Amino acid sequence: MKSELKPDVCVVGLGYIGLPTAAIIARSGCMVRGVDVTQSVVDTINRGEIHIEEVDLDGLVQGVVSRGLLSASTQTAPADVFVIAVPTPFGKDHAPDISYVLAATQAVAKVLKGGDVVILESTCPVGTTEAMRDTIAAARPDLKCPGLTSDIPDIAIAYCPERVLPGKILEELTNNDRSIGGITPRCARKAAAFYRRFVRGACVTTDARAAEMTKLVENAYRDVNIAFANELSIVADKMGLDVWEVIRLANRHPRVNILSPGPGVGGHCIAVDPWFIVHGAPNETPLIRTARGVNDGKIRHVIARAEKLVEANPHAQIACLGLAFKADIDDFRESPARLVAATLARRFGSRISVVEPYAAKLPIEFTDTQASLVDLDTALESCDVLIVLVDHEAFRGVPLAERAAKAVYDTRGIWPDQPSAPAQVAQDWRLAG
Repeated sequence: MKSELKPDVCVVGLGYIGLPTAAIIARSGCMVRGVDVTQSVVDTINRGEIHIEEVDLDGLVQGVVSRGLLSASTQTAPADVFVIAVPTPFGKDHAPDISYVLAATQAVAKVLKGGDVVILESTCPVGTTEAMRDTIAAARPDLKCPGLTSDIPDIAIAYCPERVLPGKILEELTNNDRSIGGITPRCARKAAAFYRRFVRGACVTTDARAAEMTKLVENAYRDVNIAFANELSIVADKMGLDVWEVIRLANRHPRVNILSPGPGVGGHCIAVDPWFIVHGAPNETPLIRTARGVNDGKIRHVIARAEKLVEANPHAQIACLGLAFKADIDDFRESPARLVAATLARRFGSRISVVEPYAAKLPIEFTDTQASLVDLDTALESCDVLIVLVDHEAFRGVPLAERAAKAVYDTRGIWPDQPSAPAQVAQDWRLAG
């Protein structure tokens, strides 16, 4: 490295993880180049602005850009440390798609030199870091790669997944513990030394495959636990019970901690990552596969209940509250709320209004539906049916007086004081269960 104190860093991928990571590394004093394939993203960051919603990120990016510590480009450039944070979606039959990772690796390989460290942060199936290593080895036979040489390798390659909560990304990137898996112990040590420059949490070293599996296990664990809550909510609907009351009472047991149900599971992590484990061991993962089915099935259950409610109020305007996959963020990836609202819009057209404080326009699937994006005040004034799909703080704050007379389907349990729906609607909801 050029400097043990302040290595030059290249972060490939400037999305929900890459941009905050690049900004925090720059704040530590390193010169950081961020790389993204989208020119508008690059231009926005170079103006000191941001293209995503995240608490305190705007001020941080503005500060490090103005100090010359962070710049963005569409081209990968030489650096001392490379951090790859690109998407890893799944394709047909939920097979992991690591093509973005390998494309980023090819770009990095062109500018590598002896002494560089390459770190993959994208959530990946087990073995991806080794595939990245093999890609570099094929592209750069002049470099000795770890695990493929008996000599001291020229470069270090490691895997270090993020574990952050949207809305608290900057705080958690700094304070959370990190699992850092190297192709070799030497690789893990070098990567850990880099992370200790800006991470206050513990930097725990392991091998790359264990670190890859750790990330997948963390999200699959959460998915299974959410599936229990979502299945319980469906059972409660069937039996005419208040699931929120049941969970509240059950959680008084000292060894019970049931999570909150919702309209499904969204986001690029929990809704996607368990499939990477299933794909790698299809015959050994019946529980993980079932949990994914339960959480996807909850979306269909919510759609059915919502449709019954709309049908029971044939002349009413309907407000769908929220499109994001969780509260108080602008991330709509894999969002069950988005799917529910779009499905209702396709069926009921102009009767559907959508309230989403973090959207300037409706997503593409609402095209030609005649649904409209409105603010919360308009929805409360013009709609007699409210379907709560996201627990945004703005929605939580709606007083009872503004919603008491309305028919409400609250999938998030944010209004425990809401009066029971009219008898006809309540009966329809039970039938839908």
